[in-house]
Amino acid sequence: MENTGFRAFCCRRKWVKRDWAIATVAITVIIAAIIIFILFFTVFSDSRNRKTSSPTFAPPSAGDFVPLTLLQSAKATGAFCLNGSLPGYHFQKGFGSGSSNWLLHIEGGGWCNSIESCNSRKGTSLGSSNYMEHQVQFAGILSQDPSQNPDFYNWNKVKLRYCDGASFAGHPESEFKNGTKLFFRGQLIWEAMMNELLSLGLSKAKEAFLTGCSAGGLATFIHCDDFRDQLPKDATVKCLADAGYFLDEPDILGNRTMLAFYRDVLQLQGVAKSLQQDCVGRMEPVKCIFPQEIIKNVKTPFFVVNPAYDSWQIENILVPIGSDPQGYWSSCRLSIKKCDATQVKRLQGYRDAMLKALSMFQRNEEGGMFINSCFSHCQTSYSAWHSPNSPRINNKTIAESVGDWYFNRKESKLIDCPYPCNPTCNNDDYT
Repeated sequence: MENTGFRAFCCRRKWVKRDWAIATVAITVIIAAIIIFILFFTVFSDSRNRKTSSPTFAPPSAGDFVPLTLLQSAKATGAFCLNGSLPGYHFQKGFGSGSSNWLLHIEGGGWCNSIESCNSRKGTSLGSSNYMEHQVQFAGILSQDPSQNPDFYNWNKVKLRYCDGASFAGHPESEFKNGTKLFFRGQLIWEAMMNELLSLGLSKAKEAFLTGCSAGGLATFIHCDDFRDQLPKDATVKCLADAGYFLDEPDILGNRTMLAFYRDVLQLQGVAKSLQQDCVGRMEPVKCIFPQEIIKNVKTPFFVVNPAYDSWQIENILVPIGSDPQGYWSSCRLSIKKCDATQVKRLQGYRDAMLKALSMFQRNEEGGMFINSCFSHCQTSYSAWHSPNSPRINNKTIAESVGDWYFNRKESKLIDCPYPCNPTCNNDDYT
Protein backbone atom coordinates (compact mmCIF):
# COMPACT_ATOMS: atom_id res chain seq x y z
CA MET A 1 0.00 0.00 0.00
CA GLU A 2 1.34 3.39 -0.99
CA ASN A 3 2.31 5.65 1.88
CA THR A 4 0.56 8.80 0.78
CA GLY A 5 1.62 10.69 3.88
CA PHE A 6 5.26 10.01 3.23
CA ARG A 7 4.75 10.90 -0.43
CA ALA A 8 3.04 14.20 0.38
CA PHE A 9 5.93 15.16 2.65
CA CYS A 10 8.84 14.03 0.46
CA CYS A 11 7.57 14.60 -2.99
CA ARG A 12 6.17 18.23 -2.84
CA ARG A 13 7.81 20.73 -5.14
CA LYS A 14 10.86 22.68 -4.09
CA TRP A 15 10.31 26.31 -3.01
CA VAL A 16 11.49 29.02 -5.30
CA LYS A 17 12.67 32.53 -4.29
CA ARG A 18 9.16 33.94 -4.71
CA ASP A 19 7.79 31.47 -2.14
CA TRP A 20 10.47 32.39 0.39
CA ALA A 21 9.79 36.10 -0.11
CA ILE A 22 6.05 35.65 0.50
CA ALA A 23 6.70 33.57 3.62
CA THR A 24 9.14 36.14 4.98
CA VAL A 25 6.61 38.94 4.58
CA ALA A 26 3.85 36.86 6.21
CA ILE A 27 6.02 35.96 9.22
CA THR A 28 7.07 39.60 9.61
CA VAL A 29 3.44 40.75 9.62
CA ILE A 30 2.49 38.10 12.20
CA ILE A 31 5.39 39.03 14.50
CA ALA A 32 4.57 42.74 14.18
CA ALA A 33 0.93 42.06 15.06
CA ILE A 34 1.97 40.07 18.14
CA ILE A 35 4.31 42.88 19.30
CA ILE A 36 1.59 45.51 18.80
CA PHE A 37 -0.91 43.39 20.77
CA ILE A 38 1.56 42.93 23.65
CA LEU A 39 2.36 46.66 23.77
CA PHE A 40 -1.33 47.59 23.68
CA PHE A 41 -2.21 45.12 26.45
CA THR A 42 0.69 46.33 28.61
CA VAL A 43 -0.19 50.02 28.21
CA PHE A 44 -3.90 49.36 28.74
CA SER A 45 -3.28 47.30 31.88
CA ASP A 46 -0.84 49.84 33.28
CA SER A 47 -3.24 52.72 32.66
CA ARG A 48 -5.96 50.81 34.52
CA ASN A 49 -3.65 50.13 37.44
CA ARG A 50 -2.64 53.80 37.66
CA LYS A 51 -6.06 55.32 37.12
CA THR A 52 -5.85 57.31 40.39
CA SER A 53 -2.68 59.10 39.31
CA SER A 54 -2.90 62.52 37.70
CA PRO A 55 -0.62 63.85 34.96
CA THR A 56 1.88 66.36 36.28
CA PHE A 57 0.43 69.04 34.03
CA ALA A 58 -3.15 68.62 35.28
CA PRO A 59 -4.58 71.73 37.02
CA PRO A 60 -5.47 71.33 40.71
CA SER A 61 -9.01 70.11 41.28
CA ALA A 62 -11.52 71.16 43.93
CA GLY A 63 -10.92 67.91 45.77
CA ASP A 64 -7.15 68.28 46.08
CA PHE A 65 -5.54 67.11 49.30
CA VAL A 66 -3.81 69.81 51.29
CA PRO A 67 -0.47 68.98 52.97
CA LEU A 68 0.28 69.28 56.66
CA THR A 69 2.64 72.04 57.76
CA LEU A 70 4.31 71.72 61.15
CA LEU A 71 4.63 74.93 63.13
CA GLN A 72 8.40 75.24 63.42
CA SER A 73 8.17 78.56 65.27
CA ALA A 74 6.46 76.73 68.13
CA LYS A 75 9.84 75.52 69.37
CA ALA A 76 10.78 79.03 70.51
CA THR A 77 7.67 79.53 72.64
CA GLY A 78 7.16 75.93 73.74
CA ALA A 79 3.78 75.68 71.98
CA PHE A 80 3.66 71.89 71.93
CA CYS A 81 1.00 69.24 71.54
CA LEU A 82 0.19 67.02 74.53
CA ASN A 83 3.15 64.73 73.81
CA GLY A 84 5.65 67.51 73.10
CA SER A 85 5.45 67.37 69.29
CA LEU A 86 4.98 70.41 67.08
CA PRO A 87 1.42 71.48 66.25
CA GLY A 88 0.34 71.66 62.64
CA TYR A 89 -2.03 73.17 60.11
CA HIS A 90 -3.11 72.81 56.48
CA PHE A 91 -3.02 75.91 54.26
CA GLN A 92 -4.58 76.39 50.83
CA LYS A 93 -3.82 79.69 49.15
CA GLY A 94 -6.70 81.82 47.88
CA PHE A 95 -7.05 83.16 44.37
CA GLY A 96 -8.88 85.75 42.31
CA SER A 97 -11.33 87.88 44.26
CA GLY A 98 -10.66 85.81 47.39
CA SER A 99 -6.88 86.30 47.50
CA SER A 100 -7.13 88.87 50.32
CA ASN A 101 -9.74 86.98 52.34
CA TRP A 102 -9.10 84.32 54.99
CA LEU A 103 -11.14 81.48 56.48
CA LEU A 104 -9.80 79.50 59.43
CA HIS A 105 -11.39 76.26 60.60
CA ILE A 106 -10.48 74.72 63.96
CA GLU A 107 -10.66 70.94 64.10
CA GLY A 108 -12.79 69.26 66.77
CA GLY A 109 -12.20 66.14 68.81
CA GLY A 110 -13.39 66.37 72.41
CA TRP A 111 -11.21 66.98 75.47
CA CYS A 112 -9.14 65.13 78.06
CA ASN A 113 -10.01 65.70 81.71
CA SER A 114 -7.49 63.52 83.55
CA ILE A 115 -3.88 62.40 83.43
CA GLU A 116 -5.05 59.00 82.21
CA SER A 117 -7.23 60.33 79.37
CA CYS A 118 -4.56 62.82 78.28
CA ASN A 119 -1.92 60.08 78.27
CA SER A 120 -4.18 58.00 76.04
CA ARG A 121 -4.88 60.98 73.81
CA LYS A 122 -1.21 61.81 73.24
CA GLY A 123 -0.88 58.56 71.30
CA THR A 124 -3.36 59.81 68.66
CA SER A 125 -3.59 62.66 66.17
CA LEU A 126 -5.55 64.60 68.80
CA GLY A 127 -2.51 64.74 71.05
CA SER A 128 0.46 64.44 68.72
CA SER A 129 1.36 65.61 65.22
CA ASN A 130 3.27 62.33 64.83
CA TYR A 131 -0.08 60.69 64.08
CA MET A 132 -1.65 63.40 61.95
CA GLU A 133 -2.44 62.69 58.31
CA HIS A 134 0.16 64.21 56.02
CA GLN A 135 -2.64 65.41 53.73
CA VAL A 136 -6.33 66.10 54.26
CA GLN A 137 -9.07 66.80 51.77
CA PHE A 138 -10.79 70.16 52.09
CA ALA A 139 -14.59 69.83 51.84
CA GLY A 140 -17.67 71.76 52.89
CA ILE A 141 -16.78 75.26 54.08
CA LEU A 142 -13.15 74.52 53.10
CA SER A 143 -13.96 73.32 49.58
CA GLN A 144 -12.44 75.01 46.56
CA ASP A 145 -15.43 73.99 44.44
CA PRO A 146 -17.89 76.89 43.97
CA SER A 147 -20.77 74.43 43.55
CA GLN A 148 -20.07 73.14 47.08
CA ASN A 149 -18.91 76.38 48.67
CA PRO A 150 -20.36 79.31 46.72
CA ASP A 151 -19.20 82.20 48.93
CA PHE A 152 -15.80 81.14 50.27
CA TYR A 153 -14.38 78.74 47.66
CA ASN A 154 -11.52 81.02 46.55
CA TRP A 155 -10.47 82.36 49.95
CA ASN A 156 -7.22 81.53 51.72
CA LYS A 157 -8.27 78.59 53.86
CA VAL A 158 -6.57 77.07 56.88
CA LYS A 159 -7.45 74.00 58.91
CA LEU A 160 -5.93 74.22 62.40
CA ARG A 161 -5.17 70.77 63.80
CA TYR A 162 -6.25 70.18 67.38
CA CYS A 163 -3.72 68.46 69.65
CA ASP A 164 -3.91 70.04 73.12
CA GLY A 165 -7.10 68.49 74.51
CA ALA A 166 -8.55 71.73 75.89
CA SER A 167 -9.89 73.77 72.94
CA PHE A 168 -6.65 75.75 72.53
CA ALA A 169 -6.99 77.08 76.07
CA GLY A 170 -4.60 75.13 78.33
CA HIS A 171 -1.69 76.72 80.22
CA PRO A 172 1.75 75.29 81.07
CA GLU A 173 1.53 76.43 84.69
CA SER A 174 -0.85 73.51 85.25
CA GLU A 175 1.56 70.87 83.98
CA PHE A 176 2.65 68.20 86.39
CA LYS A 177 6.38 67.88 86.99
CA ASN A 178 6.25 64.33 88.29
CA GLY A 179 7.24 62.49 85.15
CA THR A 180 3.88 62.43 83.36
CA LYS A 181 5.42 64.27 80.38
CA LEU A 182 2.22 66.01 79.33
CA PHE A 183 2.23 69.47 77.79
CA PHE A 184 -0.75 71.72 78.45
CA ARG A 185 0.02 74.43 75.89
CA GLY A 186 -3.25 75.11 74.06
CA GLN A 187 -3.19 78.87 74.56
CA LEU A 188 0.42 79.03 73.41
CA ILE A 189 -0.48 76.98 70.32
CA TRP A 190 -3.27 79.42 69.47
CA GLU A 191 -0.90 82.38 69.80
CA ALA A 192 1.83 80.69 67.74
CA MET A 193 -0.67 79.74 65.03
CA MET A 194 -1.92 83.30 64.81
CA ASN A 195 1.62 84.69 64.55
CA GLU A 196 2.41 82.24 61.76
CA LEU A 197 -0.73 83.01 59.76
CA LEU A 198 -0.37 86.76 60.26
CA SER A 199 3.08 86.49 58.68
CA LEU A 200 1.62 84.56 55.73
CA GLY A 201 -0.80 87.37 54.85
CA LEU A 202 -3.60 87.22 57.42
CA SER A 203 -2.37 90.56 58.78
CA LYS A 204 -3.53 92.19 55.53
CA ALA A 205 -6.89 90.47 55.33
CA LYS A 206 -9.87 92.39 54.02
CA GLU A 207 -12.32 89.68 55.10
CA ALA A 208 -11.67 87.10 57.80
CA PHE A 209 -13.82 84.29 59.15
CA LEU A 210 -12.93 82.13 62.16
CA THR A 211 -14.87 78.85 62.27
CA GLY A 212 -14.65 75.58 64.15
CA CYS A 213 -16.44 72.29 64.76
CA SER A 214 -17.33 70.70 68.12
CA ALA A 215 -14.38 71.29 70.49
CA GLY A 216 -13.08 73.53 67.71
CA GLY A 217 -16.40 75.37 67.83
CA LEU A 218 -15.89 75.94 71.55
CA ALA A 219 -12.40 77.25 70.74
CA THR A 220 -14.03 79.67 68.30
CA PHE A 221 -16.26 81.01 71.07
CA ILE A 222 -13.23 81.40 73.37
CA HIS A 223 -10.91 83.08 70.85
CA CYS A 224 -13.27 85.01 68.57
CA ASP A 225 -12.66 88.49 69.99
CA ASP A 226 -8.90 87.90 70.18
CA PHE A 227 -8.98 86.92 66.50
CA ARG A 228 -10.78 90.17 65.72
CA ASP A 229 -8.29 92.26 67.74
CA GLN A 230 -5.28 90.99 65.79
CA LEU A 231 -6.61 91.96 62.37
CA PRO A 232 -6.84 95.32 60.57
CA LYS A 233 -9.54 97.57 62.01
CA ASP A 234 -11.09 98.11 58.58
CA ALA A 235 -11.35 94.36 57.89
CA THR A 236 -14.67 92.53 58.09
CA VAL A 237 -14.20 89.88 60.76
CA LYS A 238 -16.80 87.34 61.92
CA CYS A 239 -16.94 83.94 63.66
CA LEU A 240 -18.95 80.73 63.44
CA ALA A 241 -19.26 77.76 65.77
CA ASP A 242 -20.55 74.48 64.34
CA ALA A 243 -21.90 71.98 66.91
CA GLY A 244 -20.04 73.86 69.62
CA TYR A 245 -23.00 75.12 71.64
CA PHE A 246 -22.66 72.64 74.48
CA LEU A 247 -25.34 72.79 77.16
CA ASP A 248 -25.06 72.65 80.93
CA GLU A 249 -28.02 70.29 81.22
CA PRO A 250 -28.65 67.39 83.63
CA ASP A 251 -28.52 63.85 82.30
CA ILE A 252 -31.42 61.40 82.56
CA LEU A 253 -30.50 60.69 86.20
CA GLY A 254 -30.38 64.38 87.10
CA ASN A 255 -26.58 64.57 87.28
CA ARG A 256 -24.73 67.47 85.68
CA THR A 257 -22.22 65.25 83.92
CA MET A 258 -20.94 67.87 81.48
CA LEU A 259 -20.43 70.46 84.22
CA ALA A 260 -18.34 67.98 86.23
CA PHE A 261 -16.37 66.98 83.14
CA TYR A 262 -15.55 70.58 82.19
CA ARG A 263 -14.61 71.31 85.82
CA ASP A 264 -11.97 68.60 85.57
CA VAL A 265 -10.67 70.00 82.26
CA LEU A 266 -10.37 73.49 83.74
CA GLN A 267 -8.55 72.30 86.85
CA LEU A 268 -6.21 69.98 84.94
CA GLN A 269 -5.13 72.43 82.25
CA GLY A 270 -5.68 75.86 83.85
CA VAL A 271 -8.24 76.83 81.21
CA ALA A 272 -9.82 79.58 83.34
CA LYS A 273 -6.97 81.92 82.33
CA SER A 274 -8.23 81.83 78.73
CA LEU A 275 -11.87 82.52 79.60
CA GLN A 276 -13.54 85.93 79.93
CA GLN A 277 -12.20 87.32 83.19
CA ASP A 278 -15.36 89.33 83.92
CA CYS A 279 -17.29 86.06 83.93
CA VAL A 280 -14.67 84.20 85.98
CA GLY A 281 -14.87 86.96 88.58
CA ARG A 282 -18.67 86.72 88.86
CA MET A 283 -19.30 82.96 89.04
CA GLU A 284 -17.67 79.59 89.31
CA PRO A 285 -15.10 79.55 86.45
CA VAL A 286 -16.39 76.29 84.95
CA LYS A 287 -19.70 77.93 84.05
CA CYS A 288 -17.80 80.44 81.95
CA ILE A 289 -16.72 77.77 79.47
CA PHE A 290 -20.29 77.12 78.36
CA PRO A 291 -21.16 79.06 75.17
CA GLN A 292 -24.38 80.32 76.76
CA GLU A 293 -22.21 82.48 79.03
CA ILE A 294 -19.40 83.23 76.56
CA ILE A 295 -21.73 84.55 73.86
CA LYS A 296 -23.13 87.21 76.19
CA ASN A 297 -19.86 89.15 76.00
CA VAL A 298 -18.52 88.34 72.51
CA LYS A 299 -18.31 91.63 70.60
CA THR A 300 -17.51 90.15 67.18
CA PRO A 301 -20.48 89.16 64.94
CA PHE A 302 -21.19 85.47 65.53
CA PHE A 303 -23.12 82.68 63.80
CA VAL A 304 -24.27 79.50 65.58
CA VAL A 305 -24.81 76.29 63.59
CA ASN A 306 -26.19 73.49 65.75
CA PRO A 307 -28.68 70.65 65.43
CA ALA A 308 -31.34 70.85 68.14
CA TYR A 309 -30.81 67.13 68.70
CA ASP A 310 -27.01 67.21 68.64
CA SER A 311 -26.02 63.54 68.44
CA TRP A 312 -22.83 64.05 70.48
CA GLN A 313 -24.70 65.90 73.20
CA ILE A 314 -27.49 63.32 73.38
CA GLU A 315 -24.91 60.54 73.70
CA ASN A 316 -22.60 62.30 76.17
CA ILE A 317 -24.61 64.93 78.05
CA LEU A 318 -28.19 63.65 78.16
CA VAL A 319 -27.46 59.90 78.23
CA PRO A 320 -23.77 59.49 79.13
CA ILE A 321 -22.23 56.09 79.79
CA GLY A 322 -23.27 54.90 83.23
CA SER A 323 -26.56 56.82 83.34
CA ASP A 324 -28.55 53.99 81.76
CA PRO A 325 -27.63 50.75 83.60
CA GLN A 326 -30.76 48.94 82.35
CA GLY A 327 -29.98 49.76 78.71
CA TYR A 328 -33.35 51.39 78.01
CA TRP A 329 -31.59 54.16 76.01
CA SER A 330 -28.96 51.94 74.39
CA SER A 331 -30.39 52.25 70.87
CA CYS A 332 -32.10 55.64 71.12
CA ARG A 333 -28.94 57.46 72.26
CA LEU A 334 -27.24 56.24 69.06
CA SER A 335 -30.09 56.73 66.58
CA ILE A 336 -33.10 58.99 66.96
CA LYS A 337 -35.08 56.73 64.61
CA LYS A 338 -34.96 54.03 67.28
CA CYS A 339 -36.45 56.18 70.04
CA ASP A 340 -39.94 55.43 71.35
CA ALA A 341 -42.54 58.11 72.07
CA THR A 342 -41.41 58.62 75.67
CA GLN A 343 -37.79 59.02 74.62
CA VAL A 344 -38.66 61.43 71.81
CA LYS A 345 -40.54 63.52 74.36
CA ARG A 346 -37.38 63.69 76.47
CA LEU A 347 -35.38 64.70 73.41
CA GLN A 348 -37.91 67.46 72.73
CA GLY A 349 -37.12 68.70 76.21
CA TYR A 350 -33.43 68.88 75.27
CA ARG A 351 -34.35 70.87 72.16
CA ASP A 352 -36.36 73.25 74.36
CA ALA A 353 -33.29 73.71 76.57
CA MET A 354 -31.16 74.46 73.51
CA LEU A 355 -33.57 77.12 72.27
CA LYS A 356 -33.86 78.64 75.75
CA ALA A 357 -30.06 78.87 75.99
CA LEU A 358 -30.06 80.67 72.61
CA SER A 359 -32.97 83.00 73.36
CA MET A 360 -30.86 85.99 74.43
CA PHE A 361 -28.48 85.55 71.49
CA GLN A 362 -31.45 85.37 69.13
CA ARG A 363 -32.08 89.05 69.89
CA ASN A 364 -28.53 89.99 68.90
CA GLU A 365 -28.87 92.09 65.73
CA GLU A 366 -25.43 91.08 64.42
CA GLY A 367 -25.88 87.39 65.17
CA GLY A 368 -27.05 84.54 62.97
CA MET A 369 -28.15 80.97 63.55
CA PHE A 370 -29.13 77.76 61.81
CA ILE A 371 -30.73 75.36 64.30
CA ASN A 372 -32.10 72.38 62.42
CA SER A 373 -33.98 69.37 63.78
CA CYS A 374 -31.46 66.77 62.70
CA PHE A 375 -29.75 64.13 64.84
CA SER A 376 -26.20 64.96 63.79
CA HIS A 377 -23.08 66.76 64.91
CA CYS A 378 -20.61 68.81 62.82
CA GLN A 379 -22.22 69.92 59.54
CA THR A 380 -20.04 72.63 57.97
CA SER A 381 -16.93 70.69 56.97
CA TYR A 382 -18.75 67.98 55.00
CA SER A 383 -21.34 67.70 52.23
CA ALA A 384 -24.05 68.81 54.67
CA TRP A 385 -22.70 72.33 54.15
CA HIS A 386 -24.05 72.71 50.61
CA SER A 387 -25.10 69.88 48.30
CA PRO A 388 -28.30 68.41 46.85
CA ASN A 389 -28.56 66.23 49.97
CA SER A 390 -27.89 68.99 52.52
CA PRO A 391 -30.34 69.62 55.36
CA ARG A 392 -32.43 72.72 54.73
CA ILE A 393 -34.59 75.15 56.66
CA ASN A 394 -37.03 77.16 54.55
CA ASN A 395 -35.32 75.58 51.53
CA LYS A 396 -31.95 77.13 52.45
CA THR A 397 -28.76 75.16 53.03
CA ILE A 398 -26.36 76.02 55.84
CA ALA A 399 -23.97 77.58 53.31
CA GLU A 400 -26.68 79.83 51.87
CA SER A 401 -27.82 80.92 55.32
CA VAL A 402 -24.28 81.67 56.50
CA GLY A 403 -23.49 83.52 53.27
CA ASP A 404 -26.61 85.68 53.60
CA TRP A 405 -25.52 86.60 57.13
CA TYR A 406 -21.82 87.10 56.50
CA PHE A 407 -22.31 89.37 53.49
CA ASN A 408 -25.32 91.16 55.01
CA ARG A 409 -27.61 90.05 52.20
CA LYS A 410 -30.44 89.39 54.65
CA GLU A 411 -31.07 88.46 58.24
CA SER A 412 -30.40 84.78 58.84
CA LYS A 413 -31.82 83.34 62.05
CA LEU A 414 -33.39 80.03 61.14
CA ILE A 415 -34.91 77.65 63.70
CA ASP A 416 -36.40 74.39 62.48
CA CYS A 417 -39.68 72.80 63.56
CA PRO A 418 -39.43 69.83 66.00
CA TYR A 419 -38.40 66.32 64.98
CA PRO A 420 -39.48 64.56 62.80
CA CYS A 421 -40.78 67.41 60.64
CA ASN A 422 -37.72 67.96 58.40
CA PRO A 423 -37.37 65.37 55.59
CA THR A 424 -34.02 66.84 54.46
CA CYS A 425 -32.22 65.63 57.61
CA ASN A 426 -29.67 62.87 57.21
CA ASN A 427 -29.77 61.65 60.77
CA ASP A 428 -26.74 59.93 62.28
CA ASP A 429 -27.08 56.26 63.13
CA TYR A 430 -24.29 54.87 65.32
CA THR A 431 -25.99 51.55 66.03
